[in-house]
Amino acid sequence: MAEENKVRLHGMWVSPFVRLVKLALEIKGIEYEYVEEDLKNKSLVLLNYNPIHKKVPVLVVNGKPLVESLIILEYIDETWKNGTRFLPEDPYKRAQIRFWCSFIHKQVFETMMLVLKSDGEAQAKAAKEVSERFSTLEEEIKNIFPEGIQVIDQKNVGLLDLVIVSTFGYYKAQEEYLGLKLIDREKTPLLFSWLSALLELPVVKESLLPHEKVVGFLKLMREMALKSTSD
Repeated sequence: MAEENKVRLHGMWVSPFVRLVKLALEIKGIEYEYVEEDLKNKSLVLLNYNPIHKKVPVLVVNGKPLVESLIILEYIDETWKNGTRFLPEDPYKRAQIRFWCSFIHKQVFETMMLVLKSDGEAQAKAAKEVSERFSTLEEEIKNIFPEGIQVIDQKNVGLLDLVIVSTFGYYKAQEEYLGLKLIDREKTPLLFSWLSALLELPVVKESLLPHEKVVGFLKLMREMALKSTSD
């Protein structure tokens, strides 16, 4: 890879935000170098590139760092305009897509993390909130797909598709470990169908992590979270 066209992604293997950026790069056919970061022992390179948040993903293009997954996705879409475009041309539609992507990351995913990291009444409350937010998303899908879920392939995949599959792609591991139903074929049939279609895309299938490995990570994450609250 020529130095002037060098693309490098700093990430952590199980992060949904890193998975989002990886999928975008691969769908666009962008050659990149991947650097796995140890978030318990953050490298000086990571801290230098992202001194504010000190988190991944960080995409470095020609030596210039970009942070926050949704910002990175828009940069990729605007810089590499070949093939699939992740955002629609219409300004209103773009704004709507941005809103729901943010809703999934900040409202749904963060509450899912509360379910994982809490116990007792706090966990029950978080689980109820997750269910309510999935119901809200289900209602919005009726507006996004008024005629039902369309055929999805790598030529028409969009930003919201990528956010859905990177955030909820391992819902079965989460359900198995927590013993909770998150995405229900009966309660959220449209979301279930949409996600199922996305999980069949070759680029998604090739990137999926082993189920047992994800369950093991969730177990470790929960144990550490509960231990820190009891200390």
